[in-house]
Amino acid sequence: MFLSHILPIYINNHISLHIYSIQNIYSCVRCRISFPYFIDILNIAFYNKTRKPRSIHDKKNAEQKGVISMGRFVNSGNSAFQVALNSEIYVDKTGLLAYTNKVMDTTAKFICNSRPRRFGKSITADMLTAYYCKGCNSEEMFSSLEIGQAPDFTKYLNQYDVIHLDIQWCMEPAGGPENVVSYITEKTILELRNYYPEILPVSINSLPEALSCINTATGQKFVVIIDEWDVLIRDASTDLAVQEEYINFLRGMFKGSEPTKYIQLAYLTGILPIKKIKTQSALNNFTEFTMTDARIFSKYIGFTEEEVRMLCEKYHRDFSKTKHWYDGYLLEQYQVYNPKAVVELMIWNKFQSYWSDTGTYEAIVPLINMDFDGLKTAIIEMLSGNSAEIDPTTFQNDMVNFTCRDDVLTCLIHLGYLGYDQDTHSAFVPNEEIRQELAKAVKRKKWNEFLTFQQESSELLDATLDMDTDTVARAIEKIHNEYASAIQYNNENSLSSILSIGYLSTMRYYFKPIREFPAGRGFADFVYLPKPEYSRDYPALVVELKWNQNAQTAIRQIKNRQYPEAVANYTDNILLVGISYDKKHKTHNCVIEKYSEK
Repeated sequence: MFLSHILPIYINNHISLHIYSIQNIYSCVRCRISFPYFIDILNIAFYNKTRKPRSIHDKKNAEQKGVISMGRFVNSGNSAFQVALNSEIYVDKTGLLAYTNKVMDTTAKFICNSRPRRFGKSITADMLTAYYCKGCNSEEMFSSLEIGQAPDFTKYLNQYDVIHLDIQWCMEPAGGPENVVSYITEKTILELRNYYPEILPVSINSLPEALSCINTATGQKFVVIIDEWDVLIRDASTDLAVQEEYINFLRGMFKGSEPTKYIQLAYLTGILPIKKIKTQSALNNFTEFTMTDARIFSKYIGFTEEEVRMLCEKYHRDFSKTKHWYDGYLLEQYQVYNPKAVVELMIWNKFQSYWSDTGTYEAIVPLINMDFDGLKTAIIEMLSGNSAEIDPTTFQNDMVNFTCRDDVLTCLIHLGYLGYDQDTHSAFVPNEEIRQELAKAVKRKKWNEFLTFQQESSELLDATLDMDTDTVARAIEKIHNEYASAIQYNNENSLSSILSIGYLSTMRYYFKPIREFPAGRGFADFVYLPKPEYSRDYPALVVELKWNQNAQTAIRQIKNRQYPEAVANYTDNILLVGISYDKKHKTHNCVIEKYSEK
């Protein structure tokens, strides 16, 4: 069967008619395009001819009348963000738009914001799309929010062609990671032809070239938003060909002088920062805001303490308990909470882990078992309430190139399993939810050393509660010998670290240990306060350490400086624990007494 169609295209600055013939249903002889692709072109041609304006001026008129339809990738509208606004709980993060408006069409217009799963990445991407997207009217949607009070609120509102790509979603219709780039390219160009039918020649099969062509002909610039930008880096971590094609695609879109002409704003979001090639970012023109360096984005990643406090007041939830369970991500001056967990708590009033299991952790556990530079010990210390000093700059921002302990710990920070203190350059377990999840993860993966250590820690706690001083002293000594380095063995800091990891099992029944607890006339070395649900059965522990002195001296200091009195406001069920280390004989001693109020 012979089939002919006519499609106007823009060639050599004039409109010409190009006749295509298809001799069978599989391909176009002259253009050598696949039949499905040809049918898409044909449909667009007839749709444009019968329903769409044929000129840019007519298109603008149609936009004003509200007849421009939304695409999947190009100008997808504001409906996705409206779903977020319709939800029972929405915390206003539109202040972020004030920053993106500020950097529009400047050298800072290339932004990558990485954060863990369930930290609002997609909602933010939907918000940006709803605000900037042509073809919809979002003024009423934003007018009552923070950005609505900005003096330039309407200057950028619904003014741009927005390309919004969700790489995670594209994986399935594309037929796998190896087809994602070609799928995005083909479908986005087809939608652009819907908007600019007389601009794009059918010969163009490169998305960067298509954007450049439109910009050259019309002066139009684009806002490009890519959600889950790093999914191919994470899920196809061992397929170097897929990753190389994808990185080259992103470079073509955003790097060089030409993209600066057609990009008004670029916003990438995902879990990982931009992939490094050796020591250099693959997209070094992007400003990155990450879990190790969030800067101005700090209060827009998760919920701030002020926001959570207001939610707790509204829903009558215990704020201090909420803080213990879901707080701890330290970003600049902000204490940041897991937003997914907080929302679930407010709605269901149930303190538990709402953390969703992530496949990315599968790649981490084998690395833990390799035990880079004492990695296992570091994780045990962090689960016990300590922190571990790290250098996050060596991490290559992928799931393959791990060469040292710091790489693994930095990856865990980006995944949300650890928090990071920029001032001390240290990693830590941020809250009870993550502590439970991290402990469950290593159990599931049969980290035998951890299970053994946890058992030994439980026996130490039981001995302490039973006031079995000889068993406590032997257990502390065993842990000191196994986990303290030879260089650091003979000092009080080493003993402090050993004590904290020795009492790892307390984390189930007690809050994170308080070091240098201000009490009475000084500072107690360690105070363990039981969680409210366990306070009837578990006493508070006031622990004092002495190096090259006896344990009884530690007990006298606890009493003389009135440490227990400060704890008695919380509970009057208190054990006083004195632990000493004799440098000469490398022996440990312990004295335990019940606190009795005089």
